[in-house]
Amino acid sequence: MKCRYRGAMMSVLSCFFLLSMTAPADAQMRNVSLLKLPAGVHVAIVEFDDLQCPACAHANPLLEQAAAKYRIPWIRHDFLIPYHNWSKQAALNARWFDTKSKGLGDEYRNQVFANQNSIETPVELMQFTQRFAQGHGIAMPFAIDPQGKLQAEIDADVALGQRLGISSTPAIYIVTDGPKGISAAQVKDPDRDLYSTIDQAMATIHR
Repeated sequence: MKCRYRGAMMSVLSCFFLLSMTAPADAQMRNVSLLKLPAGVHVAIVEFDDLQCPACAHANPLLEQAAAKYRIPWIRHDFLIPYHNWSKQAALNARWFDTKSKGLGDEYRNQVFANQNSIETPVELMQFTQRFAQGHGIAMPFAIDPQGKLQAEIDADVALGQRLGISSTPAIYIVTDGPKGISAAQVKDPDRDLYSTIDQAMATIHR
């Protein structure tokens, strides 16, 4: 388990863990047909992220802007990095806010990423989350997932990522549902490749 630096003009942390010594690279995504798009959607951004991952925080506003520019869905999946000390709780919090509204859950995710540098401990995450809830007039319950339903959703996302062969975050794909079925192109460097990859996907479906 470790983080590595990558990036051309600036170094950005990419968090990953080894699923096995023979885990395939993300670029060689397997079982791509597991990525189902909503009915009527032909192109979407699909991301697997961890709310404590610095590279995910860097990519987040880029993905938000691209989804708005192209008016395509941005489908976010949890892919927890085991050694992160608060990302699991943050994912649970986001899922709980989703139960109020999906927009609120996504706003929480965006705010966590935007304030990631000021959140170092589970206690600081709790304080941040309480302020976020209060700012939206919401009272946080003592237990946000008493029956484990939200954790089950997170576990399902992680299992999906493992079945796809994902081993790092952020794992960003432009997924196309075209005449030949589901296909996916990985965006390794969102600063450089995000828009061109979407353009290529759009061109494919409009042929």
